[in-house]
Order: sequence, then C-alpha cells, then structure tokens
Amino acid sequence: MRLRALLDTDALGLRLLGGEDELDRSVRGVMTTDLRDPSRYLSGGELVLTGLAWRRGASDSEPFVRILAGAGVAGLAAGEAELGPIPDDLVDACLRHRLPLFAVDETVAFATITEHVVRQVSGERAGDLAAVVDRHRRLMTSGPAGGGPEVVLDLLTSDLDLRAWVLSPTGRQIAGAGQPLAGHVGASLAGQHLAATRTGRRGPHRAEVAGTTYSLFPIRNNGRGAVPGPRDVRESVLSDWLLAVEADASDWPAARLDLLQGVTQLIAVERDRRDAARTVRRRLAQEVLELVQAGAAPAEIAARLRVAAPVLLPGLGTAPHWQVVVARVEWAGEDADLPGGQVAQALLEEILVDPAVTGPDSADRIAVAHTGDEAVALVPLPAVAPAPAPGGTSGDEGADMASEDRDGEARDTALHADALLAAVRDPLSAGLADDGRLTLGVSAAVHSAEGLRGALEEARHARRVAAARPGRVCAAGHHELASHVLLLPFVPDDVRRAFTARLLDPLRDYDRRHRAELIETLEAFLDCDGSWTRCAARLHLHVNTLRYRVGRIEQLTGRDLSRLEDKLDFFLALRMS
Repeated sequence: MRLRALLDTDALGLRLLGGEDELDRSVRGVMTTDLRDPSRYLSGGELVLTGLAWRRGASDSEPFVRILAGAGVAGLAAGEAELGPIPDDLVDACLRHRLPLFAVDETVAFATITEHVVRQVSGERAGDLAAVVDRHRRLMTSGPAGGGPEVVLDLLTSDLDLRAWVLSPTGRQIAGAGQPLAGHVGASLAGQHLAATRTGRRGPHRAEVAGTTYSLFPIRNNGRGAVPGPRDVRESVLSDWLLAVEADASDWPAARLDLLQGVTQLIAVERDRRDAARTVRRRLAQEVLELVQAGAAPAEIAARLRVAAPVLLPGLGTAPHWQVVVARVEWAGEDADLPGGQVAQALLEEILVDPAVTGPDSADRIAVAHTGDEAVALVPLPAVAPAPAPGGTSGDEGADMASEDRDGEARDTALHADALLAAVRDPLSAGLADDGRLTLGVSAAVHSAEGLRGALEEARHARRVAAARPGRVCAAGHHELASHVLLLPFVPDDVRRAFTARLLDPLRDYDRRHRAELIETLEAFLDCDGSWTRCAARLHLHVNTLRYRVGRIEQLTGRDLSRLEDKLDFFLALRMS
C-alpha cells in the first residue's frame, strides 16, 4: 500500500506535517518504537510509530531521523497523546531527510494504525505471494554462493524479461546478464545514481542514457567493508554498488519492487564476500605502511614483503617494482570532520581494480591501507627478467644495461595519474557534489624496499599538488613535483637544524609556555593549502580563533603566511624537523 492511502483514511486521524512529494512510497510493514536507535529492527519500507519518549531535547531529533532515513523506512508517525503538538525540530529534521512525517491525533491508538496497515499490506500481497516466494527461493538457492551475481541476473532475464547489471560507484561493470554495458553508459548511470542519492531521494532512481530508460537500485554495503556507525549519505554514496535495470520501475507493483529489493540484498552478500577476501591484503598493506612510516630498516621491510609475496604478488614473482598511490577524501562545511580514510580506501581500491588501468587480475594483488584521513596503496608492477649481457661487454656493463632495461619496462607499465581518473572523474564528481573532494598522488616506480619510504613521501607531495588544483577529482604524478622535494634529503644536517630552529623554535617555546598548539595549527594550515574554513573545521576551531593563532605565528616569526615564499619556508622547516 502507499502512504497516500493512509492519509486518505479518516479513521486513522493522520495529519501530514511534511513530505507531500514522497506520499507514493510503498508501505511494507509497521513498527512501534521509542528507542533512540531502532536501526537493528528495521529492514526498510516500514511506517514507524513513536510516542517521542526518546526525545529529551531538540538535538535528539536529527540523529533519530537520520537513522530512520538511512534504514529506508517509508514514513514516520508521531503521537500527540503524551507531549502535545509535534516539535518543530522533528518537523525540520524530517524535511531535511525527505522523510514523510504524520501527526497521530491523541484519540487514535497506535494499535488501530498497526492493524489497518497489516490488514491492507497482507491483502495486497495475497495474490502474488506464492510467485514472489517461489522466485525468492530460487534466487536464494542459486544466488551468489552458487555462481555469483551473474546467476541472479540471469534469473531476472529468464523469469521477468529484465536486463540488469551490477555497477560500482565509478560505473565499472561488476556483473551483468547478456551484453555488457558500454563504458560511457555505465559511467553516466553511476553519475546519475550518485547525484540522485546525494539529494536524499530514495531509490530506485529513474535515469536515461541515449534514449533508453533505466531504474537504479542501491546495493547497500553493510558488511566488513562498510564504514562503521550511522552512515552519512556522503560516505555511503561513494562506496555502495548499484543495480541498473533496463526498465522504468516507477509504476511497478509492490511485489515486483520487493523482488528487486531482495535481489539487491543477495548481491550485497556477494559484496561482503569480496570485501572479506580483501581483508588479508589490507592487513598486510597496513603492516608494511606502519613499518615504512616508522622508519624501519629496509631489510625489515623487505622481509615483510617476502612474507606477503604469496598474497600480494600472485604470478608476479618476488621482486617487482612498486608504486605508491595516496588518496584523500575531504569535505567542506560544518561536517568537514567526517572520517575520510575508509571512504578513500574504498574508492582507491575501486579505481585500482579496473583492468583498463592496472591490467588483468589486478583485483587479486591491489593492497590498500588507510591511516586517519588518508588511504595508501602499494601497487606491484610486473617484475622483469634480467636481460642477458650483450656480446662483447663486461659482466658489470651488461648488468648495468640489464638494469636500465628493467627500469625502462617498469616505466612503461607504471601507473599514470591522469589515466587513473580518466574514466571515473565524471561519476565521482557527481557523488562528491559541491562539498567534497578526492585528490590522488602517484609516486615513481621503485625497485626495492629501500625506496618505499621515499615513494610514500613522493606520493603525498604529489597529492598536495593535486589538492592545489581546481575541481572535485584531481590527481598528480611524481613528475609534477617541485625540485625541492627531491633535494631535501641532501641538505646537510647542520643546515637543516639552523633553518628549522630559526623558524620553528619561537613557536615551540611559545607552545611550551602557553600550550597554544601553534605548531599543530601551522601544520594543519599548510596541509589545508591555506584554506581558513577547512583548517578551522579540521582543528575544531572557530575561524576567528584560527586567524588569531596564525597572526601570532606571523608575529613571533616575522613571516607572512599569505606569501608563497614564507609558506614554502615553513613547509620545508616542518619537513626537515
């Protein structure tokens, strides 16, 4: 049944307080709750009844409504018997999340509404229930565990004459029945899906590409790879898969919509299985990253890589070249402190498993870790067999020439920043909308564990270059780095100490006396490329407080942080300290 039918039933005494545009939602059940977080008991499509006992103040409405909207409930009905008129903060929260809100008159019992909904829903389903149950049984027995998503999609084609594809957030086809989607069609559908999801509208979303109509169903990622806790739409939209069906589902009966929702749940199981398969690679990448960042000896890092070789290097041998890719997802505005590390990890894995970018079977060897707001990928490149020494050359000369050949081939197979984002920039830009950014940095290829620390720093510096560019999705490679990045290791120690002491000692002394955190503020300000809003959000400060701190830094050092030269000096001093 539809929400509109409830509003038209006078005996229920419902008044609509918001969400008139969403009254065509299907109601598939009813639940009464006064829990602050009822998500574990929700499966989607319910009319939620509440007496508002969970509400202790105005700030409680937003998280409660966000949880309901994230669970996909059809609507919320709040009773007036205990607290009187529905508070404005609850009305406003429902409007923000596009959740229809009804007021239940104090003379109407929740039991009356529950009985009416159950009777109507049961009656409407009775005719098609046997067919739906039979199809679900076939899907469950033939689903992902018995052959992957393709088996489920084949059943949709044979039973319901529906062509369907599973797509990633970037538009990459993960599974499909029949002819594969063209790359530009998948990218366009993913972009339209991400844009529609960012508006808060519930799926399925209607989309058109080249005159063909599609319905897009979200496949929620609730397994091991999901970001824990209540999910902000900006986190989920960049990691969830979608089911694209070549049909217009806007006038489908509830039974068929239920069936497609069941299909998405089955495919979500396959998503969880694939995420679980990546757990070992993620852990190994995390261990290597921690060793590199801690300055461990190259021999220790090399030993850890040899242990990881069977997992990270299937078919590549034990001594490939390596590249490091660093990614960061950042948000603007009041919620700029949203965790970005796992979102960046999911996106970086998605970008790097594309065979068009990293070659066939790349999904079996990409290892991505995350730390804080940053994701780091270790990308092995195919090892090259040593070339035989040409006739007439000495052994040492032949070895040098063979090494040059290996390095040349590594450069040929290495990842390039522009190629990484060529096919995904448009859909990801739609998902990031006007308040998010994805920036990537790519290192040069290194041929041993000794070079990984430098490659990590190189990739991070390249990402900073990308962050200085306009656009929602940007990348930069090692060849775009300024020369000072490469020269830093060769600066004599006494010069380093003198340079950093002149710039940073006044700040350190001030911090010791006043606990003012000027050094932390300076690092964050430079890391945010001089953006007052982003830096203040990261440090959880008011912008005026940040301006005061930066002014104190300038006063103590005699420098001007609006000048590029002084920013660069501080940047170098922090890097050399």
